[in-house]
Amino acid sequence: MNSPHYFTKTETIIIDGANDLIIRSLLDRQQYYDPTGAAERLGICSASWSLFGMLWPSSIHLASALALRPVNADEHILEIGCGLALASLVAHRRGANITASDRHPKAKSFLQENLRLNKLDKLPFRHGQWGVHPTPSLADTGAALLYKKYDLIVGSDLLYEPDMPLALALFINLHAAKQAEVWIVDPNRGYRPAFNRNMQTLGFELSSDNVLTETASNQENYRGRLLIYKRA
Repeated sequence: MNSPHYFTKTETIIIDGANDLIIRSLLDRQQYYDPTGAAERLGICSASWSLFGMLWPSSIHLASALALRPVNADEHILEIGCGLALASLVAHRRGANITASDRHPKAKSFLQENLRLNKLDKLPFRHGQWGVHPTPSLADTGAALLYKKYDLIVGSDLLYEPDMPLALALFINLHAAKQAEVWIVDPNRGYRPAFNRNMQTLGFELSSDNVLTETASNQENYRGRLLIYKRA
């Protein structure tokens, strides 16, 4: 996993309700490596290239929420915009049938490394990207495209640009089963009301809106919400 072109770090992450995880992530947001232009063709600029490889507070909250969800062997779960796939790793270790997905060409290799570090079996990964974009090539994605429908779709910190509320809602609708449930952890970036409206238009009712808070001594206090939607 070590690369001469970017720096990583390995740390133990505490997840409420689950065993700790060993996670390899990018050292900081200054890392960048796109020699073939794959990330650029997938719509990832140099400024946002490193975001997938950072540990975000919302992803830890999503992982903690999944750690408490009863495992149903017949339920198919999808994590979208997974980044380092913390929630997927927690659910996978508990025996859930989960697929991780992201648009970043390095997300799959980081997932494979973190599976190895935690002595876990293979976890399915698919390329998943919302919004208007050309069909990517397998050479750029490094993974097959997402195409199935899922009973539970989860994600964290996905509403960070003005066009995200509609694009994300349409993407969820495309991959949601008829009686699907959707869990989104949102750190209050301002786009939640628009996302709620788009989800409702597509037939998803907001069934739960739980406030999440965290007081940390070495960083800014966290405040967000766990949004749970169900088909109307």
